[in-house]
Amino acid sequence: MALLADPDAPTDIAQRIARMLPDRLAEKAGQGRRFDVKVVSEPFTSGTEDPPTLMRRIMDRRSGENWDIVVALTDLPLHSHGRKIVVDLSHEHGLALLSLPSLGGLRLQTRTRQAVEEAVLGLAGPRATGAEGPPRSQPLLGPFAGRLAPVHQGQVGDEETADLRYVVRGPRGYLRVLVGMVRANRPWRLVSGLSKALAAALATGAVATLDSTTWSLSGALSAPRLVIAMVGSVGLMVGWLIVDGELWHRSTEGSPEARQRARLYNTSTVLTVGIGALVCYVGLMVINLAWALFILNDRVFASMTGTPLHATEYLTLSWFVASVATVAGALGSGLESDEAIRAATYSTREKERRHMLQGDHGDQLVT
Repeated sequence: MALLADPDAPTDIAQRIARMLPDRLAEKAGQGRRFDVKVVSEPFTSGTEDPPTLMRRIMDRRSGENWDIVVALTDLPLHSHGRKIVVDLSHEHGLALLSLPSLGGLRLQTRTRQAVEEAVLGLAGPRATGAEGPPRSQPLLGPFAGRLAPVHQGQVGDEETADLRYVVRGPRGYLRVLVGMVRANRPWRLVSGLSKALAAALATGAVATLDSTTWSLSGALSAPRLVIAMVGSVGLMVGWLIVDGELWHRSTEGSPEARQRARLYNTSTVLTVGIGALVCYVGLMVINLAWALFILNDRVFASMTGTPLHATEYLTLSWFVASVATVAGALGSGLESDEAIRAATYSTREKERRHMLQGDHGDQLVT
């Protein structure tokens, strides 16, 4: 069998779970059966998010190899008939297409492993080869279902390759997919892509910490105003990164499903960049606090502000300076390469996959 995984996060997860899959599958299947697992990383979702098209691509990919079963992993949220797909199965062809965001953002590797195990066992079991047609039971409901986002059997078209589909729906399903998308984006990686912005922020913070006007301002601001300054500076950075990096996804289609996908993409982008900006903010605050503890003199501070330098003064100063430095970082982000920022979004990752497909695989996956 093969784990066909999109590049980046799906490939990382596939490689980790592939180490334990053969033994676990053999133990669960019994009857002396053996499973050889191969991980293949390629952008099979390039250029489309249409589940039937993806299933045909997987089937074409399988036909050129000696694979009995193919389980494809993607970090794209897949939709059908207004529902968010968890998994598509084709028992006739031994195929499964698993959308990782639909598994949520917690314990993703464990959930993926369990889902892959149940998919393989279901496809390799007797129900996949019975004479009564494709199974319509629910062998895979357990691994995907949860109290927070019930999984239901979804509608499958008569001409589709898949013969069984599970979906999540409603507000809880939307939230589950959204959290899964943000988790797949790995927003903490945004910090490492903002080196120039961080340099500008750190320089601004270092200078502001030594300025007596900053000391007086930080001491005069109440906690609500400090919160407003923090929210405003983080919001400015998020907005600047989205606009400057052209991260806003605009659908070229007018269908309701296309608009729904665009809303989902844009919400995940705002959350992803927002979490990354918050991580930067907290890091700046910690660094500014350490710098203040090292450089400030309590007698000089007290002579300039009339207030003794205690723990509260250190914290409020570091908090305020972090907001000032974040604004400087937002402006400094204009010097960044757009690639690092765009890597946080699905829409631009799709462009990278298309470029990779054209450059490395030619027309291999084009249907």
